[in-house]
Amino acid sequence: VQLQASGGGLVQTGGSLRLSCAASGRTVSSYVMAWFRQAPGKEREFVAAMNGGNTHYRDSVKGRFTISRDYAKNTMYLQMNSLKPEDTAVYYCGRHYSGSLYYSQSYDYWGQGTQVTVSS
Repeated sequence: VQLQASGGGLVQTGGSLRLSCAASGRTVSSYVMAWFRQAPGKEREFVAAMNGGNTHYRDSVKGRFTISRDYAKNTMYLQMNSLKPEDTAVYYCGRHYSGSLYYSQSYDYWGQGTQVTVSS
């Protein structure tokens, strides 16, 4: 499986971005997939995941971010609205392997990351 993340950029507070994670090889429907993010000097942290029909979000993004999949395009998305400066980070998509959805150690494949910068 190869994952290619894209869609990051520079936006002002309150703006929106949509991140994409295109998968090659096995389809995204075959696995639990997630978005994580990592700010400078911080640990990689969970943002959102899709497990079948269920979605999971970290508390700070609930109501602002939406994770989705397009099975025909074999692509996962993260729609990010009402962005805040604290959302600034490199965003990674990952394929879940084993263990808790909320820990990066549970994922075995990662995309290369896409930078999201929110200016105040």
